[in-house]
Amino acid sequence: MKISSDFDGGNIEVIEAENPSNIRLHIHKDNKSDFFQWFYFRMTGAKGQLCALSIEDVENAAYPQGWENYQAVASYDRKNWFRVSTVYKDGSLVIHHVPETDCVYYAYFAPYSMERHHDLIARCAADEKVALHTIGETLDGQDMDLLTIGTPKNQQGEDKKVIWYIARQHPGETMAEWFMEGMLERLLDDNDPVSRTLLDKCVFYAVPNMNPDGSRRGHLRTNAAGVNLNRVWEDPDFSSEPEVAYVRGKMDETGIDLVLDVHGDEALPYNFIACFEGIPDIDESQLDLAYEFMDQLARISPDFQTEVGYPKSAPGKANLTMATNQLAHRYNAVSMTLEMPFKDTEKTPYPETGWSPDRSAKLGKASLDALLAVLPRL
Repeated sequence: MKISSDFDGGNIEVIEAENPSNIRLHIHKDNKSDFFQWFYFRMTGAKGQLCALSIEDVENAAYPQGWENYQAVASYDRKNWFRVSTVYKDGSLVIHHVPETDCVYYAYFAPYSMERHHDLIARCAADEKVALHTIGETLDGQDMDLLTIGTPKNQQGEDKKVIWYIARQHPGETMAEWFMEGMLERLLDDNDPVSRTLLDKCVFYAVPNMNPDGSRRGHLRTNAAGVNLNRVWEDPDFSSEPEVAYVRGKMDETGIDLVLDVHGDEALPYNFIACFEGIPDIDESQLDLAYEFMDQLARISPDFQTEVGYPKSAPGKANLTMATNQLAHRYNAVSMTLEMPFKDTEKTPYPETGWSPDRSAKLGKASLDALLAVLPRL
């Protein structure tokens, strides 16, 4: 029996793995950071044996409340992921499972590899409606990919609405890129009337992965330098957080009418949106549009809801280093953070998979319906 994680997005440290009923593991912290929660590893040679995999010290993880009512995911082929029995007790997360084959993968959520990211980018770039721009490099030398879908002006030479989608500032929130894959697949479908209508009236800018280095390194929340990218949008530094500096620089060129920043939340078993209530000089009409977008998405998708979410910032007290607040303030944009769960959804549970890649992708597709619904007022 062997446990390993030396691959794209992998993260685990083996303490002891001689007895299948007493496997002891530990999660590596993000580089130059105390954040840890993401795990992803392979176990071989344990077919048909009842395995108890204990991930220790997780009470000190970034979000220990995320372990409550949480079930890990597993896969034999890295395509189909299912939930396995998981118990959080005495500071450890214990996975109980009998593998059906000699090769099984376990993860915090279904991984979205950099290899799949490159497949997504290549597939989109092959569409004549798409222009791919490499707007910079990460600290590890990876490309920052920006997809431009459609043209900035319509046939009459008038400016279209400018829509931005960014995702995976926090690399362990892989559901965000699954969401983007679904959204892009639908947006590029010439047979979809919603997509055709949107592209007639809007130009889209999409960054499916804001944090390639953290993704490849198996980080939860930070880039190669240990920086939480969603806390540097007010004044990003090219030397430590070039990812945000490049993207915000491009946003300065295009402007923004509406932006969706896609994330995952460890603790809350809900899909929800956080807005920009506390920014200075708030435009209430823009905030009303954000609320209308939320209402429309809840009407379209039973998986989305508006009752539970983050507390709203008091007037003038918004954290302007966060993307949603900074972008609303900087561009007077309808700016929103969409959060998805690592667990199953409380109101629309599906225990076999919990919240999953497929459900994330479907929510990404549904977001285009909500966008079309608010477009006349944008």
